[in-house]
Amino acid sequence: MSDDVQIDDHGRPEPPLVASEAATLLGFLDYQRATFAWKCSRLTDEQLQVTISPSPMTLGGMLKHLAVVEDGWFTKVIAGRPASEPWASVDWEADRDWEWHTAADDSGDYLRALWEENVARSRAIVDEQLQRGESEALAEPHSRSDGRESFSLRWVLAHMIEEYARHNGHADLLRESIDGETGE
Repeated sequence: MSDDVQIDDHGRPEPPLVASEAATLLGFLDYQRATFAWKCSRLTDEQLQVTISPSPMTLGGMLKHLAVVEDGWFTKVIAGRPASEPWASVDWEADRDWEWHTAADDSGDYLRALWEENVARSRAIVDEQLQRGESEALAEPHSRSDGRESFSLRWVLAHMIEEYARHNGHADLLRESIDGETGE
């Protein structure tokens, strides 16, 4: 982040009002990531496992889910590298929702660190891509390992903004049910 980034009352970087396409996309993604981090902050292990009926969704599960989503889109698709652990050794055929199901076995510190590590890796991959020039980096097609579909970095960034925004709505409801904390 540059020095002129405005930080709101919850420690979130405000997206730039006038910037390049990449800076705008990354500004909104970082804002959504920071919103999610805020919703998961200052909670105990037990609080991260609270559900609201009828959904089994938890903030802990969401931390692990968004960590694997970061790894899948940025490490595997954009960078073309193999998945990192713990994802690489998961039998996804046996349990498509492994990250959601296993999060209850993990501590909050582990889940937050796992998510933060994957976000940091994603940021580094995007920075690496943008070194080649913004227009080229945003438009270049990147294939999934099965080779059936290609995605641009532009599409992945827009998709990740959507992914976080959707889960931040879930996180708002869960957090309010835990301790009454609300906010956009």
